[in-house]
Amino acid sequence: MPVASLFDLTGRHAVVLGGTGALGGGMAEALAAAGAAVTVVGRNAERGQERVDTIHAAGGTATFAMADALDADSLHHARSAAETAHGAVDVLVNAAGGNRPDATLPPGSDFCKMPLDAWQGVFDLNLVGGVLLPCQVFGAGMIEQGTGSIINIASLSGITPLSRVVAYSAAKAAVINLTQFLAREWAGSGVRVNAISPGFFPAEQNRTLLYNADGSYSARGGQIIGHTPMARFGRPEELAGAVIWLASQRASSFVTGQNIVVDGGFSAVTI
Repeated sequence: MPVASLFDLTGRHAVVLGGTGALGGGMAEALAAAGAAVTVVGRNAERGQERVDTIHAAGGTATFAMADALDADSLHHARSAAETAHGAVDVLVNAAGGNRPDATLPPGSDFCKMPLDAWQGVFDLNLVGGVLLPCQVFGAGMIEQGTGSIINIASLSGITPLSRVVAYSAAKAAVINLTQFLAREWAGSGVRVNAISPGFFPAEQNRTLLYNADGSYSARGGQIIGHTPMARFGRPEELAGAVIWLASQRASSFVTGQNIVVDGGFSAVTI
């Protein structure tokens, strides 16, 4: 089989939940560039349409469907809209997620005083809305058709917890665990479930933690760079290869239950 055809997604339909964000949007563009018809799903119609327009300008096929990942009815409407536009869903990328300031522990803060609603909010966003509900809604269709690839976006912090982002790290660890559970449960139905754990990729939610106002690295950003063998942060397009590989039924047909780390070598460094 020609190598190029291994990664050709022509005729496939990919739904990207959280496709209005920096990383999810980059994944949506990559999937479209590989030939897939893409449904960008998110809460912000303006940003969603901007992403769709970018895909169209590059010669791809895409539509936007509005949905709140924490609302099952909303997700069912998004699934219906996606299937009306492009047919059955072959690929689901769960890229919705994030952290909350009140769930972050600055140096000297007291874990025992973290508000429970902050902890619960981070788990709801990253685990319930980020993976559980979308997998239930879109996974049901994949089981019915006997094929599908689900790609959950976890985090390097879900493998080894990072300082300060305790709730986020725990929630992403749960994402990896749920990914493995679903991979085992759904393998017999022809549905593959994998995760990608990005390292440090500057986006809206973490940019102020990584950079100072003048564009230089913050103290935390400098620590991360010093711990990363490639000595830089990742770029959204550097997640494209992993996404396309896992989305392709030909290239990754025997891959399920895996967590693919894309971190510039951060996790390979100890002392």
